[in-house]
Amino acid sequence: MLQGVALIDKPLGVSSHHVVARARKALGTKKIGHAGTLDPAATGLLVLGVGAGTRLLTYLVGLDKTYHATMRLGYATTTDDAEGERLDGDDGDVSLLTPEAIEATLVRFRGRISQVPSTFSAIKVAGKRADDLARAGEDVELASREVTISRLVMGAHTPGAGYRDVELEIDCSSGTYIRALARDIGAQLGVGGHLVALRRSMVGPFSLDDALDVEDLTEEDLQSLSSVATQVMPRWGLTPEQTGELRHGRAIACEGVEGSSPVAAVDLDSGDLVAVVDCTGQRTRILMGVPTS
Repeated sequence: MLQGVALIDKPLGVSSHHVVARARKALGTKKIGHAGTLDPAATGLLVLGVGAGTRLLTYLVGLDKTYHATMRLGYATTTDDAEGERLDGDDGDVSLLTPEAIEATLVRFRGRISQVPSTFSAIKVAGKRADDLARAGEDVELASREVTISRLVMGAHTPGAGYRDVELEIDCSSGTYIRALARDIGAQLGVGGHLVALRRSMVGPFSLDDALDVEDLTEEDLQSLSSVATQVMPRWGLTPEQTGELRHGRAIACEGVEGSSPVAAVDLDSGDLVAVVDCTGQRTRILMGVPTS
């Protein structure tokens, strides 16, 4: 039974759904999903779950992310990125901006912040995608959300005709919209801003350095469920008797892992992931069972 997790370097100009479709063809299986969408204009790390790995994605989607972004200061756009139309009313004179002024503004966006997601996003409004409603000409108002920017570092500046591109390195919580971040920084500086390039390099402990092209994906490239699970949750080694009980769906005593959820319950002999369990009580509650190969 094919199961595991694949780290893919998504190329520019294709959707995350397209990458999933290519992975299904490469591996010859339909049961594949991803842990967090990347827009077609973005590149970088896309985490795919295969087989039972699709259920493990539940524990990966909320992981922190790391991005390398290019923010264009000088004007805003309708979509907060390079695909939208220029909003000339929000442009400003970037020649007056100094690195010190930009850094002083970035300080305000570090830590816990309130952010209104981009209107052109996949967020559902009354059951419909916000971007579909916006493209249909409807007014879309999205509620603000709390996100955390744990690292926001300014890099190189590249001047252009009436604009300036600024490189940013960003560590943030899941659900952060980098397009909205570029928009809000530009607005705070009084010159307008939008996102022109985005590359995701980390999802939790998983790195782009270990990713491959989806066209090269083979079964041998899949990371095991136990390897992935134990990188994001505590590991609990099971005796053969405990493994047998959990595989039959029976609750067992939580020995040595009380008060933890989720926990990766791993068979000591084979190293296989048997289940993801809740050990906040005296006995296990199975959150995710793993079928035997």
